[in-house]
Amino acid sequence: MQSSHTEPVAVIETRLSHDMHRAATSLLVEAAGRPAVPSAALAELRDFLVANLHHHHESEDGLLWPMITTTAPEVAESLAALSTEHDRLDAALDVLAAAPIGDGADRAALTEAATAVRDLIRHHLEHEEPLLFPALRTHVSPEAWDDFSQKVIATSPPQGAHLMIGFFDETGTPDEVDLVLDRLPEPVRPLIPEMRRQAREALRVLRVAA
Repeated sequence: MQSSHTEPVAVIETRLSHDMHRAATSLLVEAAGRPAVPSAALAELRDFLVANLHHHHESEDGLLWPMITTTAPEVAESLAALSTEHDRLDAALDVLAAAPIGDGADRAALTEAATAVRDLIRHHLEHEEPLLFPALRTHVSPEAWDDFSQKVIATSPPQGAHLMIGFFDETGTPDEVDLVLDRLPEPVRPLIPEMRRQAREALRVLRVAA
């Protein structure tokens, strides 16, 4: 895909995805601490985060890291260290997935688990981005990124897909968001306006009494 941006599409898409993860994990911590937020809204955001982050890490470990190390074997050890951090994140996500949310449940465990995931994500991205962004600029061709991106989209979990669009809209510029959403399969694109409407409503509910 051609882009008028000064950064490669790979960097733009990755940065937008990372910023979405930062925003979504922070919102879950904040929303879990507000009694007025309905449990169904919390569960939707929690389930979206757990599924999306697991998939994100698996895509990096299984597809992106091998792609980079094919042309830059000198970064293999650093990427392996990031995969070790993914393992810790995935363990924290499993704890988050098991935290009770239903009506009447004590949300202390949810808040604690969500906070752990948020903090791990922040620290992980502080380690990952200074290594990954230069690697994407130097060692991943536009054609290789297109192939990787399409594989990620094809295997993306369906949970809370509208939330992803909502967080993209909040963290990226309109041009950046369009760049990402243009990759969606043709049958999905007409659904984007309704998914945006659903996302605005879901995020409004999560931020009630903020």
